[in-house]
Amino acid sequence: MQITAIEEKRKGLSAVYIDGEYAMKLDTFALAKSGVKVGSEIDDDRLHEIVIESNLSRAKEKALYLLEYRSRSRNELVEKIKPLYGDDAAEAAADKMVQLGLVDDEKFARDFAEELFRRKKYAPKRVGYELLRKGIDREIIDEVIEELTPDPEEQIRSLLETKFRNKLGDIKSRRKTANALAALGYSYYDINSVLSEYEDE
Repeated sequence: MQITAIEEKRKGLSAVYIDGEYAMKLDTFALAKSGVKVGSEIDDDRLHEIVIESNLSRAKEKALYLLEYRSRSRNELVEKIKPLYGDDAAEAAADKMVQLGLVDDEKFARDFAEELFRRKKYAPKRVGYELLRKGIDREIIDEVIEELTPDPEEQIRSLLETKFRNKLGDIKSRRKTANALAALGYSYYDINSVLSEYEDE
């Protein structure tokens, strides 16, 4: 097979033509690094190697792009990149971001948990679930939750004074409120304990 044309496109990609026909788009930098140019003879194995290098280069670019907008866990990056460039490139790109200090699961877990406790008033159980969904290790989750967990009854009181302040008027409303609080991860023991303070009201 012979490379018959290479056309540089937008976003760091080049269209590659083999034996006069369009074959694929590859990362321009990876293509240049490979030494392949117009007129080069190439076999399937060499082409496959260049595709792997191209995917890795594009995966790293995608990882940097995703991290521009917000911090992410390593697993989040892998899951976002994998459908585009494959498992191996996604894993390698995520590892590179960790190596560069751009991804730190422990810091991410602490910041994310702090936000969920403070802004959404989640209970530890729900915070742990959300961190698991982000691919954080259980050991890190346990450490972060133990360090940051606020008093659950104080959190419930805060929610009753703000989000649910007008939803305690009757038995049906109180039951819905209790279920909503349970969905945030609070135990019915803590919920009922705090709700009992509002019975006279």
